[in-house]
Amino acid sequence: MNTVLLDKNRLDRKHFNCGIEPLNNYLKLMASQQAKKDNSRTFVLEDHNDNSRIIGFYTLTMVPIVLTALPDKLQKKHSSSTSAGLIARLAVDKRYHGRGFGEWLLIDALRKLVAASDTVAFPLVVVDAKDGAKQFYQRFGFQAFQHAEHKLFISIADVRASFS
Repeated sequence: MNTVLLDKNRLDRKHFNCGIEPLNNYLKLMASQQAKKDNSRTFVLEDHNDNSRIIGFYTLTMVPIVLTALPDKLQKKHSSSTSAGLIARLAVDKRYHGRGFGEWLLIDALRKLVAASDTVAFPLVVVDAKDGAKQFYQRFGFQAFQHAEHKLFISIADVRASFS
């Protein structure tokens, strides 16, 4: 399996349905525009039986770090840091639910963010776990920011160690 950058001319976005309308609409209407503006990058996992069909996608970008929302130990360690990698969206089409594609997409996104951090150095990966996704991310070591239970983070160091 391999993810590729979203190509709106080749991929069938209009039939993608993860069951969450804002995520469907983002893929269909906004992802390409945001990429053109260099605001984010959306990667898709294609169905290798039908390369126009999208199994799932994720969107990566950067986000400012609110240091005071981190545990004290991390506040001190990253006191000069200003940014984190953000998995802004991650979704799997309902036709492919229950087959491990969400986990595969998350791991692929984390690999890309570790590689980016090797070049431009940022200490954390952040997700905004909406619609009951919090437990999914916590299974992989993400923890909640203080006073923001649906905003989660994991350190790049922890991600890197998990890949070793």
